[in-house]
Formats: sequence, structure tokens, C-alpha cells
Amino acid sequence: MVLSEIIIQKIREEGPISFRDFMDITLYYPALGYYTSNAEKIGISGDYYTTPHYTRLFGEMVAKQLEEMWHLLDKKPFTIVEYGAGTGVLCRDILNYLQNNKDLYEHLTYCIIEKSEVMRQKEKMILQDKVYWYDAIEEIPEVCGCVLSNELVDNFPVHQVIMEDELMEVFVDYLDGFIEVLKPASTALKNYLEELNVKLPKGFRTEINLQATEWITTVANALQKGFVLTIDYGYSSAEFYQPKRSQGSIVCYYKHEINDKVYSNIGKQDITAHVNFSALNQWGTKNGLTCTGFTNQANFLRTLGLVHYLRAMEESRDYNAAEKQKNLQFVSTLMLDMGSKFKILVQHKGLQRPLLSGLQLAYKFV
Repeated sequence: MVLSEIIIQKIREEGPISFRDFMDITLYYPALGYYTSNAEKIGISGDYYTTPHYTRLFGEMVAKQLEEMWHLLDKKPFTIVEYGAGTGVLCRDILNYLQNNKDLYEHLTYCIIEKSEVMRQKEKMILQDKVYWYDAIEEIPEVCGCVLSNELVDNFPVHQVIMEDELMEVFVDYLDGFIEVLKPASTALKNYLEELNVKLPKGFRTEINLQATEWITTVANALQKGFVLTIDYGYSSAEFYQPKRSQGSIVCYYKHEINDKVYSNIGKQDITAHVNFSALNQWGTKNGLTCTGFTNQANFLRTLGLVHYLRAMEESRDYNAAEKQKNLQFVSTLMLDMGSKFKILVQHKGLQRPLLSGLQLAYKFV
């Protein structure tokens, strides 16, 4: 049975399902969901690229920031916990860079939380030394170091809501095709907006990512001391609820093309929603985290010295013209095309006002 038929059968038996449940099934249904199937997802034969796939320089800059975090944690045994490592490319590049610091590397543990068995096997093909796999962060003893995620939160299933005379939630029904119906929103969804002090105008449609607040709560409780580094595309609340985004932020990726047809190619295309970083900050603060800083990817890479790092590589004897041109192209992509779209949120626990190089151009969080 194809995935769309499974969803139709569920609707016929149980009635309309929330958009959140529809998105969850399309992405994560065992063996048939987008992330649980064997189909290629990342790269030229997939549907999209993630930042680490453009150049190893991205992973090396992240590693440079992690190394500085280790210094701030008094050079003690350091644990990196990466959620959803994809094909393992970012982890590989980070470890390759950190190998140059023998004191750090000797006492380093790299933990990957990966629920997809398909992705876990892909990761294991290129990762061996220092890496361990877990189903949940609670399984990892004494997390002191950094909890890292790159393009994770945007793939959490989200509730869709529309403000009418009251807040309504979008449900999915089936009548000769998938259709949307509205039902009064739950208390949890209303409380989310109240917590962020957001008042939606009539007709405004947006997403509420309750799983993101649950995730940051879990991470905050598991982290004993250290940092949470979240890399994703999204906005603060001040940007998230601007009139120009009154139809929400959900987009689909299918064969390297972007579309808004969420009810097509079910199980065969990625569905994502932009991240509300204010929510991650708010629920992180409620659970013991402090905001270290918030910036965009261009600022993060620039203040970590990406340009100087690239120049030093160019001056090395092993550097050739072809590699130079390739890296210049990728750096342009990282800094210009993706530079403002991707945001970096760093939170900390158990430290007093740590200063990080990657946050020198951080802006006020609202």
C-alpha cells in the first residue's frame, strides 16, 4: 500500500487528522516516509543540499567554534551530541579538524542521535572513530560539551493555525482529494502564542512547532554544562509574524525544486517549516539555558575567520588552482546565498557570560 492510501484509510476510519499528523506521517512513517525510505535525499541525486555538502570549510569553522567552547569548559572531557547527522558529512569534517588538537581529541566523545535506520547506516559508512549512536539524548551519560543540530528543527512536524474570530487549527480531510478543514485550536496552541506575546491579525496563517519546544526542553534538561548550537533557517518572532509571511513558511523540496504542494508526492518530497528561534530561546530559558547569542550564518563564519582561513589554505603548497576556484564558489554560497537565510542560535548552561568568536556580530534577540 502506498503512503497516500494509508493516510486516506486513516482519515476514513478516524476522521480528519491535524496537519501536524499528516506531516509526521509523510516524513516519518516506517519504511514509507520521506526520511525513513531508502530513496536518496541529499546531493545531486536527491532533493536538496545541506550546507556541509558544499564544502568541508563549513564543518571546519563549526569545529573551530567547538574547540573554543572546549577551552571555555576548562579543557575537560568534551562531548558533542549531534541530532540528525544526515549522511555524516558534518561530523566527518568536524572530527578531521579536531584531530589536530590532540588534547581535545583524546578526550572527545561524539554522539549521534539518529532515529532513522536508513540514515544511520549511511552515517556508519563514513564514520568510525570516536562516534557512537543513540536513540535519545537521555541515554548519554554526563553531557558536558555541546549539543549540535544542523537543519533539524525545520523538519519537525508542525501544527498550522489560522486566526479567524478565534484561533483555528488546520486539519486534513479527504473528498476526491485531500482538503483542509478548520477546527478550534487546542489550549496548547493558544498558550504557545501567549507565551511569545504574539497576537495574530485576522486571516493570518502560520505554523506552531510544539515539538521544537519539547526538544529544547529535553536538551536543556540533559545538558549538564556547556552549549547548545542550533543552525537552521528561520526568524525571530519579530520577523516570523510580519504581514509578508501571513500565509506561513512551509515549503517542499522535490528533485531540487521548491514548491508549496504539500499534498503531492506524498512520502517522496521533503516538507519543511521555518524555525521560530524566539520559541527555542523562550523555552530554553524556562528550562535553565541562557542565550549566548543569535546571528546569521554569514556573520558566524566571518567572525570565525573563514576568509583568513581560506587565504591560509591558498598559501599552502598543496593548494591548487582548481581547488581554489571551487572553494571561492562555495564560500560565496555560504556567505551570500545562504548567509542571511540561515541563523545560528547558541545557548549555554553552567557558565558565566561566555564570549564566543562566532557571535561577535550577534544581534539583539527579539
